[in-house]
Amino acid sequence: MSAETNAGELVQVVALLGAGVIAAPLFKRIGLGSVLGYLAAGLAVGPFGLKLVSDPQAILHIAELGVVMFLFIIGLEMQPSRLWNMRKDIFGLGALQVLACIAALMTIGLAFGQSAPVAFVAGTGFVLTSTAIVMQMLQERNHLHTPKGQHIVAILLFEDLAIVPLLAIVTLVAPHGETATFLDQLQSLGIGLAAIAALVLAGRYLLNPFFRLLAQSGAREVMTAAALLVVLGSALLMDFAGLSMAMGAFLAGVLLSESSFRHQLEADIEPFRGILLGLFFLGVGMAVDLAVILDNWRHVLIAVVAYMIVKGAVIYGVARLMNAPHAESLGRAILMAQGGEFAFVLYAAAASAGILDANANAVLTATIVLSMAVTPLVVAIYVRMAPKPQVDTSGLAEPENIENTVLIIGFGRFGQIASQPLLARGYTLSMIDKDAEFVRDAGDFGFKVYYGDGSRPEILHAAGAATARAILICVDDREAAIKIAEIVKEEYPMVPLLARAYDRGHAIDLLKAGVDYQIRETYESALDFSGEVMQVLGEEEDLVARVVEEFREIDRQRFAMEQVGGIYAGRSLIKGNAQPADIISARTARERERKAAEKAAIKEAAT
Repeated sequence: MSAETNAGELVQVVALLGAGVIAAPLFKRIGLGSVLGYLAAGLAVGPFGLKLVSDPQAILHIAELGVVMFLFIIGLEMQPSRLWNMRKDIFGLGALQVLACIAALMTIGLAFGQSAPVAFVAGTGFVLTSTAIVMQMLQERNHLHTPKGQHIVAILLFEDLAIVPLLAIVTLVAPHGETATFLDQLQSLGIGLAAIAALVLAGRYLLNPFFRLLAQSGAREVMTAAALLVVLGSALLMDFAGLSMAMGAFLAGVLLSESSFRHQLEADIEPFRGILLGLFFLGVGMAVDLAVILDNWRHVLIAVVAYMIVKGAVIYGVARLMNAPHAESLGRAILMAQGGEFAFVLYAAAASAGILDANANAVLTATIVLSMAVTPLVVAIYVRMAPKPQVDTSGLAEPENIENTVLIIGFGRFGQIASQPLLARGYTLSMIDKDAEFVRDAGDFGFKVYYGDGSRPEILHAAGAATARAILICVDDREAAIKIAEIVKEEYPMVPLLARAYDRGHAIDLLKAGVDYQIRETYESALDFSGEVMQVLGEEEDLVARVVEEFREIDRQRFAMEQVGGIYAGRSLIKGNAQPADIISARTARERERKAAEKAAIKEAAT
């Protein structure tokens, strides 16, 4: 009987792992994100799907530790210095957006006839944007490190910070809180503050010496156990004090954010966090009651549309209020209009506290899931239908009948450095760049840069290409550089053309396009760096100079071979770090394969 029970439990574990392993990568591959994959997998194997797992609440109870560990990692990333540098966007833009959205979405709940606590929880859960979906889309579109991307990251950081107090507020608005006397509430507040003070003191004076002592033992598994002890112990302390376990984990992370063991802790916790958080989303998917959703499909659909439209409108208004351009504001509103994965945490906490009943929890969870599912589709439609952004060239000078000694096309970090010795010798330069904002910024540093696209023949002529004694291609776009080189050599074949190359292959392509001189952008800096390394290792300066010069000569020979025979032609001149035995073994294996193929061919011909 016991063996049958264990086998049944093992079937559930295998079903959960199999569903998650299949669904998460699949959904991520098609652009819907791994979170939705876990939710769909949980729905498929749960009691409302294939019924391979019958008790989703038991899974959720264990998997909530994934949320606790996730908040610990968020705390580790919240170093005071980082928070200080982004303070205006986080606590200004982020706070304004979150508070405005809470007020607007709570109003919708009240309009639907919900009580104030239910309307607050329902609206607040939808305010918390899906970090997983938004960050993935920003990264896919290379917007993560742009100014507009950083504004969104700051808002997400504030939402991460807001999770902890929002969970605490849920406990305060719970029905049982109304019957507590003022003395009881004061006592609970005192216990909570004492627990927080104890955790802060322990983090300030005990944790670093504790981890330092354990690190001296050299036992990796002990450090991992200690990391789990800190996270779960902090969560347990807050739970005993009547506060959120998530708050304890978050505070522990913040206290260790500037510790020398921070990266070790993050590496130790990350595997547990990832597995348990994925298990949490699987549990949420299993807990979605399809019968309730079918019975309330109109309510779910209306809630999704109303919440997303109102939240998007508020986000747009806040962005415009903070002087963001129309296009950026609209893009931010569409990208962040959905609910997020931590709404499930909030709704689960509200259900445990008695604020939400099972029906309301199922409807609200379905609302969040549906909003997350449609977001990638809405964003794709917006990107396809939105008008192409117009470059604001007002106030920018365009080249017109310029005559200078040197024409520089592309005035980024490479062109700026190249210009300095030339200017120091008194040469006159004309500079063009097609980045309007950069052209404006260059004027603040004393440069006269004209706005123009160097791949257009009329711009080259207006910028003085015909009278220039040299033309420098310094753009960081490989294809654009080749196109400019071809145009210049066709229009002005007698003008010396020098170009910046990205790598060896690009350098060869530029030479084929007709440039007279090219240099790989990292070539000289890498050689200087290598020479400095050898001096640090104790080599004499003369020897270092000789070794570097020998490499230059070998590299010239290799490059000449590659121009004729392709990028692999000079492999024999590369100094690799593979052992001779490894090379001989690889050659022997290839020789055996060749001989076997020859024998097979002879045998086939004979038959």
